[in-house]
Amino acid sequence: MKRNEIKNDEIGSIGIGAMIVFIALILVAAVASAVIIQTGEKLQQNAQQTGSDTQQEISGKITVNSIFVFDDSASYLVYFETAPGSEVLDETTTDFQMTCEDAGGNYQYVSGTFAAATDVDDVGGAAVTDNLEPGVTYALVMNAAPGDDCSATSVGINSEITLWIHVEGGGSTYETLYISDTTRGTLVI
Repeated sequence: MKRNEIKNDEIGSIGIGAMIVFIALILVAAVASAVIIQTGEKLQQNAQQTGSDTQQEISGKITVNSIFVFDDSASYLVYFETAPGSEVLDETTTDFQMTCEDAGGNYQYVSGTFAAATDVDDVGGAAVTDNLEPGVTYALVMNAAPGDDCSATSVGINSEITLWIHVEGGGSTYETLYISDTTRGTLVI
C-alpha cells in the first residue's frame, strides 16, 4: 500500500504577504504622486500670477532721469521717460505727489498731473497731447506751491522732499529730493 504523505507548504503564505505589501506600496505611491502633481500645478499658477503682476507693474512706470530747481519759490523741472518695457502711458492718468516739512516744521502735501509734460526733442515745447511714448524723454515743470508749499525756499537747504509718481493701472516711482542749494538749476536728485 502506498502511503500518502501530506506536506504542509508554507511558502504560499509568504507570497500573499508580499503581494499585500506590494499593493500598499502602489497605493502610497499613487497618493504621493497626486500630492506632487497638485503642488506642481499650484506653484505654476502662483508663478504665472506673479509674472503677470510684475509685467503690469513694470509696463506702466516712469523712470526719473533728473530733477532740478526751476523756480526756487514755486517749482522743479523733472526730466523723465517711461521705464524700459513700458507700454504707451496716458499722461492724464499719471500723477505726482510731494510731501515735505517746511522750515517751520509743518507737514506739507502737494499733488499734480503730468498733463503739461513736453517732449524734450520738441523745439516748440508744446504739451504732449495724448500719450507718453516709450523711448522718448519728457520734461515737466512740477508746481511745488499750489497751496501747500514744498518749494526749495520753503523747505530750506539740507532738507528732503519725498516724491511719488503714480501711473493708474501701473507702477509707482519713489524718489527723494535733496535740497543742497535753492538757486535755479541746482540738481536735487
